[in-house]
Amino acid sequence: MQYDVCVIGGCGHVGLPLAIALANRQQRVVILDVDQNAAAQVRSGRMPFVEMAGEEELLVALNSGNLRVADSPEVISKSEILVLVVGTPIDKHLAPSFRAVETVLEQYWTYFRSGQVLILRSTLYPGTSERVHRWLLERHLEVHVAVCPERIAQGYALRELAGLPQIVAAFSPEGLQAACGLFGTLTDDLIIMEPLEAELAKLFTNAWRYIKFAAANQFFMIARDFGADFDRIYHAVTHNYPRAADLPRPGFTAGPCLFKDTMQLSAFTNNNFFLGHAAMLINEGMPHFVVSRLRRQYDLSKMTVGILGIAFKADVDDDRDSLSYKLKNLLEIEARRLLWSDPFVQLPGVVSTETLLNESDLVVIATPHSCYRSLKIVDKPVVDIWNVLGKGTNL
Repeated sequence: MQYDVCVIGGCGHVGLPLAIALANRQQRVVILDVDQNAAAQVRSGRMPFVEMAGEEELLVALNSGNLRVADSPEVISKSEILVLVVGTPIDKHLAPSFRAVETVLEQYWTYFRSGQVLILRSTLYPGTSERVHRWLLERHLEVHVAVCPERIAQGYALRELAGLPQIVAAFSPEGLQAACGLFGTLTDDLIIMEPLEAELAKLFTNAWRYIKFAAANQFFMIARDFGADFDRIYHAVTHNYPRAADLPRPGFTAGPCLFKDTMQLSAFTNNNFFLGHAAMLINEGMPHFVVSRLRRQYDLSKMTVGILGIAFKADVDDDRDSLSYKLKNLLEIEARRLLWSDPFVQLPGVVSTETLLNESDLVVIATPHSCYRSLKIVDKPVVDIWNVLGKGTNL
């Protein structure tokens, strides 16, 4: 069987929604993923992570016959377009690493054939696409390399794939035409760029969000250090005032993208991205700020503290790089006992929300899950930086 698209690494948060969306727009799509557990779930019609309308759309795609999960890399040779969902992570020294991309290329390049189009979909350190382009040419493969970075919000990918503009860049007219044709099935709003520009656009997008959250967190710290009610200030700044409408609420800003991409941009600028470094210090310092404030108000050594929320953002099951872990580690040192809970994340030691509320003397809402909005907590202090309960921060 021949395929229009092969999504390599296609059972994850970026690849699977794209594969589903394309399949439901009459593209013949095959997924290739080394995660056999996730692949088995997708084959059976189950989403391996939380995604709005994901399971319904997945079943439609599978039942149409347009979506298949492969068990052999031979499907690469049978596909016209290859979408590689592997990015450039940062290592323990906060330096970007090309190794992840190179490993996949080394694993599969013998299945590539000249004339194919390789679309790089994940976040890349600037210049990575040029390196991939050269890597293929050195192996005498005339594969057209394109850069089409995703910009979806996790959990809402299927909705946003069709609702947001798609960035498209390539090293050849043939690659650009193929990439435009593919993403043109999702939207008519295509932004044509050069490959380096596309790589930077993705990093700028995430760094900008990270900086905005840092500004909110810094404002919160200033207000609390001087005894001012941040929630009243926030209302005054943002209420019916369009020039401040994009100021987010403060909170634990983390996850697998914003911090990582800000640090990649810093590395690209020879560590001269001072605004990014400042944002990192502020956002990563929020758990320390919260615990230091709590230490002033309470004798934590005599208290059971409960943390509501482990996921890095609301209403998802992804706990990668969540600051809840840093908060937990700090409170385990300070508190007599530590409990944590999350309706989406199942880990050893996690208790139910009911158990946590019954047994805690103090509660910290670390993740603003929508289900927490209806909680009635009246007999104990609640630290609610996100103001999920609508009663103020109480810190």
